[in-house]
Amino acid sequence: MRISEILKQKEVTFSLEVFPPKTSEKYTETAEKAMEIARLKPDFMSVTYGAGGGTGEYTTGIAADIQKTYGVPTLAHLTCVSSTRQHVLKMLDLYRENGIENILALRGDIPKDGKVSEDYRYAVELIRDIREHGDFCIGGACYPEGHIESAHKSQDLRYLKEKTEAGLDFLTTQMFFNNAVFFNFLYRAREAGIGVPIIAGIMPITNPKQLSRSVAMSGTDVPQRFRAIVDYFGETPAAMMQAGIVYATDAFSAGLDVIDTATAEICGQVIYPAAVMKHSAVPEAAQAFLDSLRGEEATAIVEGVGFTGIPAET
Repeated sequence: MRISEILKQKEVTFSLEVFPPKTSEKYTETAEKAMEIARLKPDFMSVTYGAGGGTGEYTTGIAADIQKTYGVPTLAHLTCVSSTRQHVLKMLDLYRENGIENILALRGDIPKDGKVSEDYRYAVELIRDIREHGDFCIGGACYPEGHIESAHKSQDLRYLKEKTEAGLDFLTTQMFFNNAVFFNFLYRAREAGIGVPIIAGIMPITNPKQLSRSVAMSGTDVPQRFRAIVDYFGETPAAMMQAGIVYATDAFSAGLDVIDTATAEICGQVIYPAAVMKHSAVPEAAQAFLDSLRGEEATAIVEGVGFTGIPAET
């Protein structure tokens, strides 16, 4: 099912993102964990893709199996920063052959060696190719605090509108920690004439290294209250994982109707998804995740330093 149709039909949606392994040795284990998540029936599941295209077959396999086994629509990522046009067209054929009709079109992160594709410089070029070569439902990325490479937010919005007009059906945000930032971005996007649905992307932070890496790559501002949580629990992995999940479920739930939550891969390849809810209008899948992850132990950990029920910042 096309994600654009899901967003039209449902008032509140809840989706999850999973990460394919980088090597074949981990494929079976990772795929099994992804199936555990799919069994809880979120509205759709997003499957990521390596910037260099090395995990493309794993992305396809996991996304296709989720749909075949549990009937959960999948959103396969596709990046272009290190890909040739020939490789992109090959991936489009592969997705089509496996029944994948939803694609998240991304430039991808610039490789450390600085080598990029001669065929693609920006995501808008990839979006145009996807639109030209198949009847896919296409999503794109947006940045509530502005893309880290953009000089001004107004410039970033102009580029975002260009991407949308190239053929996007919906947008998913980069991670953010402050709901006020998200709502302000929604207002600015609508004022700029961007009318497609915008999904709130949530990344539960479960260890200090993850926070440093994510902030460095995205430029996201981290509220002092969350830095305090990391400082307090950062040296205790189990407590930090629980505290990060509770922060995500509590701090981001207010007023969010369309939510995509990235799963966090913890020690031993165990995947812990975090549920984010909107008041009483809770999708069954989100409630199931919440029940499994937010037990008395998690609540007690956060209560210990007064971080229970953290409201959205204004």
